[in-house]
Formats: sequence, structure tokens, C-alpha cells
Amino acid sequence: MTVTVRAGERSDSASRSGYLNDEEYATVDAWWRAANYLTVGQIYLMANPLLRESLTTQDIKPRLLGHWGTSPGLNLLWAHLNRAIVARDLNAIFVTGPGHGGPAIVANTWLEGTYSEVYPSISRDEAGMAKLFRQFSFPGGIPSHVAPEVPGSIHEGGELGYSLMHAYGAAFDNPDLVVACVVGDGEAETGPLSGSWLSNVFLSPITDGAVLPILHLNGYKIANPTVLSRIPDTDLMSMMHGFGYRPIEVSGDDPARVHHEMAQALDAALDDIAAIQQHARATGDGSRPRWPMIVLRTPKGWTGPREVDGVPVEGTFRAHQVPLAAVRENPAHLGMLEQWMRSYRPEELFGSFGVPDKSLDVLKPSGERRMSANPHTNGGQILRDLVLPDIEEHAAVVPQPGGSQIEAARQAGQWLREVMRANPDRFRLFAPDEANSNRLGAVLEVTDRVFTADIVPGDDHLAPQGRVVEVLSEHLCQGFLEGYLLTGRHGLLTSYEAFIHVVDSMVNQHAKWLKVTNGIPWRRPIASLTYLLSSHVWRQDHNGFSHQDPGFIDHVVNKKAAVVRVYLPPDANTLLSTLDHCLRSRQYLNVIVAGKQAAPNWLTMEQAKLHCRRGLGIWPWASNDAGSEPDVVLACAGDVPTMEVLAATEILRERLPQLKIRVVNVVDLMRLQPDSEHPHGLPDDQFDAIFTRDKPVVFAYHGYPWLIHRLTYRRANHSNLHVRGYKEEGTTTTPFDMVMLNDLDRFHLVIDVIDRVPGLSVSAATLRQEMVDARQRCRDHTRATGEDAPEIRNWKWPS
Repeated sequence: MTVTVRAGERSDSASRSGYLNDEEYATVDAWWRAANYLTVGQIYLMANPLLRESLTTQDIKPRLLGHWGTSPGLNLLWAHLNRAIVARDLNAIFVTGPGHGGPAIVANTWLEGTYSEVYPSISRDEAGMAKLFRQFSFPGGIPSHVAPEVPGSIHEGGELGYSLMHAYGAAFDNPDLVVACVVGDGEAETGPLSGSWLSNVFLSPITDGAVLPILHLNGYKIANPTVLSRIPDTDLMSMMHGFGYRPIEVSGDDPARVHHEMAQALDAALDDIAAIQQHARATGDGSRPRWPMIVLRTPKGWTGPREVDGVPVEGTFRAHQVPLAAVRENPAHLGMLEQWMRSYRPEELFGSFGVPDKSLDVLKPSGERRMSANPHTNGGQILRDLVLPDIEEHAAVVPQPGGSQIEAARQAGQWLREVMRANPDRFRLFAPDEANSNRLGAVLEVTDRVFTADIVPGDDHLAPQGRVVEVLSEHLCQGFLEGYLLTGRHGLLTSYEAFIHVVDSMVNQHAKWLKVTNGIPWRRPIASLTYLLSSHVWRQDHNGFSHQDPGFIDHVVNKKAAVVRVYLPPDANTLLSTLDHCLRSRQYLNVIVAGKQAAPNWLTMEQAKLHCRRGLGIWPWASNDAGSEPDVVLACAGDVPTMEVLAATEILRERLPQLKIRVVNVVDLMRLQPDSEHPHGLPDDQFDAIFTRDKPVVFAYHGYPWLIHRLTYRRANHSNLHVRGYKEEGTTTTPFDMVMLNDLDRFHLVIDVIDRVPGLSVSAATLRQEMVDARQRCRDHTRATGEDAPEIRNWKWPS
């Protein structure tokens, strides 16, 4: 269906006959005009909200900030969705891709009354309207985007590209929810959004809700035309059809006609959704349907100034932000602003006290049916705790330190299988085609990978319904999980450590969301976003340099301390304890890095729980400094560094028995910071008791070594801290050759101790030379045989 309107046709007296009856038309149009008026007021005014007097420069904000261009389209869609919600008792939420249209969404939440409920000082009258206008993009006020401060928002949209994946994540396991997702045509050019159209492959018409994408083509970005608005219409429709949608097109610049066609298009789309779901749920047919979507073409900055100083504005890129930028300086512009605002006829829309006219209440859904008050948009309201199995039942048997060996991630997968079994409606695993590779395949014993496209014989655990979402896009996995968490559920994302960097920018945005919501009383805490990175830098020896990058930790640590946690469990039991803790937590970004290859187990489950609660601690069984000061502290964080430190400790204790060694393992990286810098930080006196104030500390770390220096730079003994870690040396080689390339191996750690403990450089010179030779022999062995030397491969902690 396409609406064709003659270019330039627009008139308030245009024919109102069409799909809507007169009353419906009048109500929808009035809501739209009211929202447009409130939007303009937020951008420009700091006083005189009802234009009781002619505007003066004192009424205008000194700094004009905001985005008008996308706002009329957003207001149009909100008005029409409200009509559908009221008529159908629809359970719907609104995801705003062009989130810079923040004033539009704020306007609609104020009209619905929700804004005044969560912010009582912003009352639904003239005084409240004045505050609403003044606070927007104003010091001490609210941001210009659809930020966490906006009720009904799960997507700020400040960084473009993620709206559709958030919408699909919200729809998973919400069978009665409709997620209306507005995709801006600028946003549609981003890589993440381009990959999002096929998210419908992972949406079950039986157990999930529906996503209604609305591609809003207003033709321009900040300074350029948008690509999708300039390609032939047949190409655009074919593209959407190829992505599995039935596109419904609405186009025009005449409000009357667009209202009728928009109402008809929306009803057709919602009828389609209802029919698809009814068929699937009645027959059990979960195959991929052709979901509806809407393409809406309206001018950028619609109903705003057509020309300013003889230059076209409406329908051009010039309408993107503030169409009249010199209102304080130019009396003509000030007059144009007043004329523009009065064109919405505010005297019809707001009573003498500024209260929205009762006629608008017809279009206002009641209670939680309001999109601005839907509990799914404040996920903590409906969040239910996970039923978590007892980790003791999945513990690795550890007769003595290093006395057994296991794949830690595989053990975690068996526990996650039971998590999945116990929580079939509120827990999902997301992976970029790596669940099996990361040793979590046990979950597939109780569920499948969701996939509604064609399934052929030989496919492994694919089904139209499933709780594992695998798609080769870290962006989609991250976006799906964010949408899932923000609407009150739980999940886990597993990925290769090097490639989780793909979502660095998304992590920024989610961390900012969490930070802001911590300070908003009506926003309830949501489940934490937890990463399990189990294909890490030290065991990507088979894939090579491109797969070797531990820097995601550094990126996360840059975020606000209140919302980030980083864990490096050294073995299977500490991994289980860490996972159990993270899946119970709220409002955090949890990063867990743990290997998937077979490795020694060091701690029993009882010991692991205590160690994880402490976050770091001395391992007495590996140390020999009991009752005395150590000569050196050997610290480690990460599974491979832990093994190398323990192997170095064995050499030192055997060859230098008089040397007092303290072995310290760190599982919670943020314990290294002072408690003044991070909630998990260790007080200085406790840190000094463990790491000493004046003894050498050789620290073997999983990632880039300078992070440890950064976390500990305020500590008294920082000058004696020497860190070994990844220093960007890698290739396709053996596991031990990888640690040797980065000077993290046991022999080099022994050398570091000899070089740094006073007196050893001379007395232990022979041992130092032996360590240099041992490194060379091991390297020669790998070059000759293609594998590590037997004494490396078969090393065990002595019993």
C-alpha cells in the first residue's frame, strides 16, 4: 500500500474523509499538534509556555539545543500507536531509534501523565509545562536524547544503530508484547542496524512477542541525504521483502491524508501480527512468517518553518536540529517562532491552566497500557530472581591442589544447562556462533538454538523455539541481551575475548545507562550484563595473532566504578562460584575471563567460595613464608598466569629453599584498587598486609601489564611492583611458546625474582643462567617437533 500525495500539498482544511471517522481524526490530529507544540517549546522556551504574551528574547533559552527534524514523525507515530492501544487493549512499547528526538518522546510522556507521576514537580499544568520546557537541554535539567530519565525508554538512541536489536531482545519470551521500533533513515545506514533486519529469524511466533519496525524516511541526516531515501522505491521494497517483511508504505506531507493512511497501515500491520501469532499458536507452526513493517515517508522538520531567510528548511537537512537558530538576535526569527508555535493552536489543546484538554484523554491509554508506563520499560519492576542450581553439585573434585584437571568452561556449561532447565522463560544464552567452541554445549541437552528459517537434515540443535541465540554478530548478541535485560530478564553472552571488542561502543552506552539509572529512584535495578570470555589470548595459539587481544578488560575498567566488575577465576570451581555470583547480581557489567582448555584445579569448592568472596588472597599451600615476612610476593591473575606462577614457585622453592615466597592469587581484579576508587577496592592497610610495603612483587597478569600499574599506582609499594603480561607478541604457535613470547613463562618469572630480590643477582646467578637456557631449549623443541616439551605439557604441582 502506497500513499501518493502531490508534492507540497498541505493544508489544515484538507479533506478529512478517509479511513478515520471525524472524531478519530480530530483526536489523533490534536494529540499530534499538542506533542509538536510541546516539542518546540522544549527546544526554545524557558518562560511564557502558553504564549499568553508575545514572545520576547527573555522567553528564549540562551543556548538552543535539540533536534526538531525527526520529532514530528515520532509524534505522529506515538499518537497513532496510542489510538491502536486504546482500541485493541494492546500491550506495546516504543523504541526510538532516532533518539535525538528526545523532546518528542518527553512531550508524549507528559501528555500521558506518566512524566508528572515520576517527577511530581513537573505537573500537568502551566507551571509544570514551564518547568518541562526550561529543563530540556538546560544545566541541571535533562539530556536532549531519549535518556534513562525518560519514562518508557529502554533505548537512548544517542549512538545510532542498536534500536532494532533492542526491540527484538525485548520481544523474546514476551508473547503478548508488541514492540514498535522506529528506525531513522540515518541510523539505517549503520552496520549494526543493517545486520538487524534479519533478527526476525530468531523470533518465535509462538513464544515471543512481535516487533513492528517502522522505517522513517525523512530524507536527510545532519548535512546529507540518506541512502535509503534516494534509492528507487522498488529497490527499497524488494530489500525489505528479502529480509522477510511485508512492507507497508505511507508517504506524504499533507497531515490529513497521512493520518488516514497511517491509521490504515498500522491497523493492517497489527492485524497481520495477530493473524500470524494466532496461526502459529493454534497449530504449533513455528516457522518463519512474513512479518509486517511500515515505511513512513514524511518531510524532515514537518510542520516547521518552510523557509528561513529565503533558504528552504522544511524537508531539508537544515531542519535537523534547530530551524531558527538566531531567535534571540533576530526579531524576524522570533516572530517566525511565535507564528510557528501558534500554528498548532495551543488554545484548543491546553485549558486556561495549561492542563491538556479532556478531548486528548480519549487517546491516552490507561495505567500500564501507556507506553510511557509499561512495566516492560522499567524491567526491574517485573524482574524475577533466577532459580540457580547448587554449584556444589557441579564441583570439580580436587583431592589436592593441582591434583585433577578439567575444562573449566565445560564444567560451567553443565551448570548452565541446569540454569536453563530451571528458568525456561527468563534466561537465555547469546553467542556469536561460539557456544560449542566455548565449551558450553551442554546447554543444548535441554534446549535448542532458536532458528525459524529453513532447517535441513544434519543441522545441529536448530529449532523454531530455543533458548540459545547464536548469530555471527557480536552486535546482535549484545543488543539482544541488552533488550532482554532491560525488560526484566536474565542472560549471558559468551564470546572470543579478542572479538568482544566489536561491541566496545555498545558497552559504553550500556554502562552509561546503568550509571544514570543508579541515580533515578523510580528506575528499578535490572539483572547484570555478564560476559564469559572463554577463548582467551593465551590459548588462541591455533588461530594466531588476530585472535590474541585481552584489551576488553582495559576498556571496561574505564567505565564508572559503581557498574563494572572484572573476574579472572583461576580454575573450574572458582569459575562456578563467580558465575553463580554474577547471575545473582544487579546493575553491573560483569566480565569473566576463563579458559576452555583442560587445566589444573587448585581449589576445592569450599576453598573456591571463600577465595571468591575475598576477591584475592594468599595461597598458603603454595607459599613458604608462614609466620614471617616474605622476601618476594608472586602474584597472579588469570588461569594461565596462575599456572606459570605456581611452576615458577616450585622451581624457586626447590632451588632456593631459603627464599621466603608468598603466592597471592587475584580473582576479582578491582580488589587491587583502593576502596576510595572502587566499591570492591581493598583498604590500604589490608593491601599492604598482603603485598607488603617494601618487598618485591612480581605479578603475572592475564592482560596488558600496564593496567595493573594503573590500578595500584596509589599503593605504598607500587615502586616495587613488576608486572608481566601480554605485550602484543603473538602468532600461531604452542601454548608455552605464547607465554615465552611475552616473558610470562615460569622461567622468566624466576629470572624476575632473581633480578629483583636483593642479594640474589650474585648468589643465584647460576640458576638465572639455567633459566635462560631452559627457555631456549623449550623454544628449540617447539621448532623441531611442533609441540611443547614434555616437562611443560606434563607439569603438575608437586604433591
